Amino acid sequence: MDLIPFQQINQTSVSMFFIMGFARYPSLQSTFFAIFLLSYLLAISGNLLITLIIYSDTHLHTPMYFFLVNLSILDICFTSCITPNLLEIFLSETKSMSYWSCMSQMFLLSCALGTELMLLVVMAFDRYVAICLPLHYSVIMRSNVYFSMAATVWILGILNSMLHVGLILRLSFSERVILDHFFCEIPTVTKVSLSDSHTIRLVTLVADIFLGMMCFFFIIVTYTFIISSIVRIRSADKKKKAFSTCVSHLLVVNLFYGSISYTYILPASNIRGNHDKIVSALYAVVSPVLNPMIYSLRNQDVKRAFLKMFCKNILPQR
Repeated sequence: MDLIPFQQINQTSVSMFFIMGFARYPSLQSTFFAIFLLSYLLAISGNLLITLIIYSDTHLHTPMYFFLVNLSILDICFTSCITPNLLEIFLSETKSMSYWSCMSQMFLLSCALGTELMLLVVMAFDRYVAICLPLHYSVIMRSNVYFSMAATVWILGILNSMLHVGLILRLSFSERVILDHFFCEIPTVTKVSLSDSHTIRLVTLVADIFLGMMCFFFIIVTYTFIISSIVRIRSADKKKKAFSTCVSHLLVVNLFYGSISYTYILPASNIRGNHDKIVSALYAVVSPVLNPMIYSLRNQDVKRAFLKMFCKNILPQR
């Protein structure tokens, strides 16, 4: 659809951001709307269901499932700070959002990204203790310890986001900013700034590499010890059970870290194109839908807890 004329924009207002990622396909707007609405409903319902199942079953009140609840909350934050606004844009004539709406979306998204990066590390550490140090698990992973770990991850995620968005707030933009993307993301917004953003881009890249590579390196080292411990297990059943508790986490790590690396590290090498929108959709839209399925379909404890809750609360009492 056509943009509103430049003269009609309030010249005294701050910049307006026009989200034009899907505007080149006007005939497919309703199709895109239906797809993203369905993905949003699946993500919200799936993650809420995982949270409800874990909350309702005392057998799942363990560190591993506590961190899984945190992951579900993060996935809800992910998709909620992007998809509702995107659905509104699909129905909008102008495809626009205000400067502060864009900055707020960027802050929430960056916060969720950084927090999930570190949360996946904490989840890997939990699996390491459970498999490599099983006799000390209850001592190491006490309630006050894993609550503190989760709180630290959230606080560091917020501080990391404040650093990134604080740098973006120092940039200036024209009154009409066109983003060839479907939400406000740091690499995309930085590129359309009128200011010299070289220093800010460098600082952001270094911070992203440090945080991302440090977290990824820790996970690699952790799973090296985990796999070596699993290999030494003599019982085939115990070996299979130990490995099954790690597969879901590894699938989520590969999906999340792969897409994040492409978006936040590769821009420096100018390897970009329309693929960035697809990759961003993987961690912002698709990942929140897949994560509950990955953890529930491969987890017998979650399946049993779901059936127990279903039989108790849904099926008619006889």
